[in-house]
Parts: sequence; C-alpha cells; structure tokens
Amino acid sequence: MTDWIDIAALDDIPQRGARVVKTRQGCVAVFRTAADEVFALDNTCPHKQGPLAEGIVHGSAVTCPLHNWVISLETGLVQGNDEGQVATYPARVEGGRILLDTTFLQARTAA
Repeated sequence: MTDWIDIAALDDIPQRGARVVKTRQGCVAVFRTAADEVFALDNTCPHKQGPLAEGIVHGSAVTCPLHNWVISLETGLVQGNDEGQVATYPARVEGGRILLDTTFLQARTAA
C-alpha cells in the first residue's frame, strides 16, 4: 500500500522550477515542468554534487547549475556523453497539491 504525504500546493513551485524538501535522509528536489508535471529526485548531481533544484528545467530534464550535466526528470539518468544516475521518487498532483510517496522517501539512503 502506498502512503502519500502532501508537501505543497502545485502553485508553490513555479513552472520550470523546483523546491527542496528536507528529509531525515537528505534533500529531495521536487520539479514542476511547463506542462505542470511533477518529478522528485535526489537534489545532488552525480558529477560534482551540484544542487539540482537550482538548475534549469527544460522539457522533462534539468541541467545541473555547476557543469551543465543534463538529467532526465523521468528516469534520473544523465543524458548525453556523461554517465550516472540520480535516484527518483514517485510524485503526483491531486487536487492541486503535490504528493510524494513516503515509502520511497523512507527507503532512501542518507545523502
């Protein structure tokens, strides 16, 4: 059974923007695309640990603000010639509110 936690209103995150949710195991970046889709990933780029929530959201990807690595919001995979992956977490919008799956958040390792 999935246990969802309400973290914010969809409108609390600007389109093509992100916010950070702090958990006991570290920070999760929650992204909103121009199409109002939401995605949740670890807030750390696999390259040099750049803060992904401060990156540029374009389509269904985010570009790390440190060295321009492009990461898929859907899969967490680094795109292009670089290698790596960021953990992703189930997120959804219901009634204008953003919900995260607490089971996945609790299972993540310390950042």
